[in-house]
Amino acid sequence: MRSDSEIKQDVEWELKWDREIDATDIAVAVKDGVVTLSGFVRSYLYKPQAEVDAKRVPGVRAVANDIQVRLPTSSMRPDPEIARDAVAALQREVPGSADRIKVIVKDGWVTLEGTAEWDWERKKAEHAIRQLRGVTRVTTLISLQPKAEPSDIKRKIEDAFRRNAEVDAKNIIVISNGSEITLRGTVRSWAERNEAERVAWLAPGVTRVINEITINP
Repeated sequence: MRSDSEIKQDVEWELKWDREIDATDIAVAVKDGVVTLSGFVRSYLYKPQAEVDAKRVPGVRAVANDIQVRLPTSSMRPDPEIARDAVAALQREVPGSADRIKVIVKDGWVTLEGTAEWDWERKKAEHAIRQLRGVTRVTTLISLQPKAEPSDIKRKIEDAFRRNAEVDAKNIIVISNGSEITLRGTVRSWAERNEAERVAWLAPGVTRVINEITINP
């Protein structure tokens, strides 16, 4: 079992090591393996990336992301400009679902509503918006409406786990309720937990994944 001070030090180093973000004003606190990130960043992209970095550290059981986004004056833009760029980004990145996604912008906060067929389209849409200059926050309310009904979805996910070298399939339980999947069990790291959820989302027809897997390093 790693101490909180060891975890804190490693998270701080992980943030400094990541050249894709500026972690100068991010503070790290750890209690019983739960990491709290606070402070502020100058780009919305940095906030979720800081959380990803923290989850990579062994011993981290959960992450509370309280980082605020404070855009420099040069990055601030009127909401209509952000909205126009958001629509263009969706048409470019997810052309198959762009017409079914509605963009709402208020003070740089972008909300995406509507429907998509696949979870990867939903994630790609959110990622495209995160990269736009002037965005301070993104909320994704896109629901999934697959064209085909899932068949034997539980077996397909379990088979996928067995093929995946990064997931210990024997410690994960898959529960299906139509197109809704619940994952339970224990894994060794956040990376393995996230990989299990990613694999479950890839199964045809999945509209929701509830990840109840716990981490036992």
